[in-house]
Amino acid sequence: MKLLHLDTSALGANSVTRELSAAIVARWQAAVPGLTVDYRDLDANPLPHLTGPVLTGVDTAAKAEGDAIMDQFLATDVIVIGAPMYNFGVPSTLKAWIDRVAVAGKTFRYTENGPEGLATGKRMIVASGRGGVYGDSSPADFQEAYLRQVFGFLGVTDIEFVRAEGVAYSDQHRVDALKSAHASIAERVLEAA
Repeated sequence: MKLLHLDTSALGANSVTRELSAAIVARWQAAVPGLTVDYRDLDANPLPHLTGPVLTGVDTAAKAEGDAIMDQFLATDVIVIGAPMYNFGVPSTLKAWIDRVAVAGKTFRYTENGPEGLATGKRMIVASGRGGVYGDSSPADFQEAYLRQVFGFLGVTDIEFVRAEGVAYSDQHRVDALKSAHASIAERVLEAA
């Protein structure tokens, strides 16, 4: 079994999502013997944003890197993403990575009946960190809603969120949010393994 671990936070050691995504991956490693883990830090090593030369393949180095990212994504069974909410959405570094895996003919196609996701059979766990509190249905949530939509479009429908909210309200809010999120990790990974 292969697991892909992506971190996107710009906060380094102070990152809620890095802490949570590492805990999720550690639980999977403990629960699944022989698990292979690939790690990519999209803040430390960001991809260039999608441009004409990247999209058309004129930039051959970017095309080769995009092909490698696609191959890695397609070969993965479980994806763990540390995704903080930045300005109500996802970090641009994560969006740049998504642009490499959301490719017609590879991870989705259009049919007479509409779009069809081709990246089925994968499980995704998103470590979501939020300075404020948005809950499950806030109209200001363009982070989790976007991730559900884009990966569902690709065929990844087994998506769950481990959420720490209100972490910017106070030190105690942060402690409580992390404690709750860590408790949910233990429950969810045991169910998955």
